Amino acid sequence: MSTDSTSAAHTTAASHESFLERHYHLLRRLHSLSGVFPIGLFLIPHLTTNSSIVWGDFFNAKKYADYASTGPSGAGIATFQHEVDFIHNLPALIFIEIFVLWLPIAYHAILGVYFARSGKSNTQRYSYQGNWRYSAQRISGYIGVLFIFMHISSLRWGWTYGGIMPTFDPHAAASTTAIHMQGGIFPYFNALFYAVSVSALIFHFANGLWTAAITWGLTISRQAQERWGYVCAVIGISLWGAGLTAVAGFTNLDVKKAEQVEAQIQAASADAHSNVDGGTDAPRRVIFDPSIGQSGS
Repeated sequence: MSTDSTSAAHTTAASHESFLERHYHLLRRLHSLSGVFPIGLFLIPHLTTNSSIVWGDFFNAKKYADYASTGPSGAGIATFQHEVDFIHNLPALIFIEIFVLWLPIAYHAILGVYFARSGKSNTQRYSYQGNWRYSAQRISGYIGVLFIFMHISSLRWGWTYGGIMPTFDPHAAASTTAIHMQGGIFPYFNALFYAVSVSALIFHFANGLWTAAITWGLTISRQAQERWGYVCAVIGISLWGAGLTAVAGFTNLDVKKAEQVEAQIQAASADAHSNVDGGTDAPRRVIFDPSIGQSGS
């Protein structure tokens, strides 16, 4: 066959390829990049914030001494509420969510499903434990897509899925998150669902870091892949610990106590605003009434 005939055959074959097939390697790199930034890096502050329900009790006991006096988890509740208030007071939050989180997540999820369904694995390039990593990455990705959608839609958009997933109130962050984990028509189902799904997502991220280094040509040799694998394992285990700490913290949180602390925080906030607006000379100390917020969940 002549050179012209061969070139024409390649041109004809290429013309029948879809956009995704023609740009497969570019999209693959962008897909791996989106999994690291911004999606993957978002996990770090997100899980740190959620686990503050536990670590806040240890590191912020003095800062939130008034709330810590209500008993164990008081400072953790106050810390978590502070973190949530900071996030919800960010300027243009909805645009941050759309362009920094939701669109990259949608891009990563749609292409991830396509790559998984197309079966174009690179296990020959991933010579170090390639097969099981590839399979686990696909499975954890499917779990992650389902979980992220349900997580966002229930806590951000208020979908309850027939009462399975109670909604979230940012002004009562700890108590409603605890109800989300403990309540619903299947008590404590969400806690188990979160524990499994968060574990899958963290594995997906940590393993994605490992494969991204190969995709971008940063770790070629078996030794380089093995060394980078250890780093990714440390990152994954650390995030996994934070994730399960958050799940355990809210699963075991006393909802009524959380409501009491949140009522105290709201009363203090209202008092501070009245002092600013009303012009009183000195702040009035809030005396906490245990009966406030005792309506239950």
